[in-house]
Amino acid sequence: MAHHALVGTGGARAPRLGRPVGSSVAAVGGVVLLLPDGEPVSGRGPSPGAHAAAVPLARGLARAGRADGLVAHVVRYRGRGWNGADARLAADARWAVSEVVRRYGDVPVCLAGRGMGGRAALRAAGHTAVNAVLALAPWLPEDDVAAAPEPVKQLAGRRVVVVHGTNDRRTDPELSYRLAERAKKTNRDTCRFEVHSDGHALREHRDEVRALAADFVLGALFGHPFARPLADAFAAPPPLGLRMPLASGFGKARGR
Repeated sequence: MAHHALVGTGGARAPRLGRPVGSSVAAVGGVVLLLPDGEPVSGRGPSPGAHAAAVPLARGLARAGRADGLVAHVVRYRGRGWNGADARLAADARWAVSEVVRRYGDVPVCLAGRGMGGRAALRAAGHTAVNAVLALAPWLPEDDVAAAPEPVKQLAGRRVVVVHGTNDRRTDPELSYRLAERAKKTNRDTCRFEVHSDGHALREHRDEVRALAADFVLGALFGHPFARPLADAFAAPPPLGLRMPLASGFGKARGR
C-alpha cells in the first residue's frame, strides 16, 4: 500500500495529519480521525474555522479513550472543496487513514466527520483499517435520477452511526435517512439518531452528542459495551433504528 502524500494544485498543498489532540498515551490502541466540514465546490484552502470546530470533539474523545490508548487527530485537508467527481475530501481522508497505518501500525480506526466531513467519512470507509464511521449532520447530494446514488457498499463490515438535527437548515436530514436506509440493507451494523429541534451544529444537545460519540467510538474500537439506546438502535429494524431520538441527558448515567 502506498503512503505518499497527495499533492494539491500546483504542488502547493498536501493533506496533513499533524500532532495528536489531547494528552499522550503510553501505547496506541486505536485512532479516531476527525474530518472537518467543507464546501461542495471551492478552490480555496482548508478552513481554519472548520478545523477549530472539530478540535473540542477530538479532545473529548481522546480524554474518554485515554485508558484504551485512543489517539485523536484532526485531518487538515488540501482544500475545503469536495469538487464533484474529484471527491477531494474523501481522498484526503483515505490518505489520512494510510498515514495512521504508517505511523501506528495495525490499529483500528474510526472516521468521524461533520457536514461535508461526514460525507468524506462515509466515502472513505472502504479503507481496510477503518472499523467504524460517525457521520454528524452529513452533507449529501440531492437525489438525482440521472446520477449514481451515493455509494454504501464500502460501509459493509463497519459499524456506522449517523446523527442529524431535525431542524438542520444546511444539510437535509431526510437525505441522511435515505442513505442510512440503503446502508442498513447490506450492513445491519448501521443506525441513525435524530436530535429533535437541533440545527446543523448540534449545539443545543452538544453534551449528548459528545457522549454518544464517545460511547460509540469506545465500543466500536475497543469492545466496550454500548449504552442501551445505542445497542437498541443497532438492533432495531428500519425505520425505528434509523429515526432513534437522542434523549436529553444521554451519557450522564455512564459518567460521560
